[in-house]
Amino acid sequence: MEELDVLRSVRRVPASSPGEIGALERAFNRMIERLETERRQASARALQAREEERLRIARGLHDEVGQTMTGVLFLLKQLGQEAPFEQRSALEEAQQAVRTNLEEVRRIAQELRPEALDHLGLPSALSNLARAFARRTSIAVDREIDSRIEDLDPNVELVLYRVAQEGLTNVARHSDASRVRVALSQNGDSVVLQVADNGHGFERPHLEGGGLRGIRENALIVGGALAIKPSATGGIEVRLEVPTTSGG
Repeated sequence: MEELDVLRSVRRVPASSPGEIGALERAFNRMIERLETERRQASARALQAREEERLRIARGLHDEVGQTMTGVLFLLKQLGQEAPFEQRSALEEAQQAVRTNLEEVRRIAQELRPEALDHLGLPSALSNLARAFARRTSIAVDREIDSRIEDLDPNVELVLYRVAQEGLTNVARHSDASRVRVALSQNGDSVVLQVADNGHGFERPHLEGGGLRGIRENALIVGGALAIKPSATGGIEVRLEVPTTSGG
């Protein structure tokens, strides 16, 4: 009971004792199985609700904010063509500021709900995520993504993508890394995601922030085996293995 953690799988106790102790052991195991099932179902519902809200916000950014800023950019361009020469420099600076912010709005909308995941599948979505991360942070990304992986459950694809996204976010925020490896591979009846950096690793190994906690919550939804450990290159490796069979 002391080892019970809501975000980690709990080992079943050997139910081999006689009498009332054995009954208690079996009851404890049944309770753990029930709690893990209920926790997984509740987390899946929460994931669905979060994704629906992300989609709503992404559409709002694209359809309302993005279109409004595009209209402002078009108006500034017209004004720049008609304005006196001494005002054109200021109008060009305003256009550039609007373009920069429009790109940022598009980036946020893309991170909220990646279209590539919906239309092209997980391997392409991870490749796009890695390229965008490298471009935005100047951290080199080594991609080892098996493009043949397909036909995964939508929740599995979504969890793998979100774990990769959160892993890269943690690298950018905390690791001081210069290189990160993103890998997706097939391992028998499972698919394995790895995000490993060459940063400074765990400074306080017994404490986990909200990012790593979110990764653990996502892993539980799909019954995945999660390991967060020192990487071979000196930083941190996040490894998530998810069964692809219905029996997982």
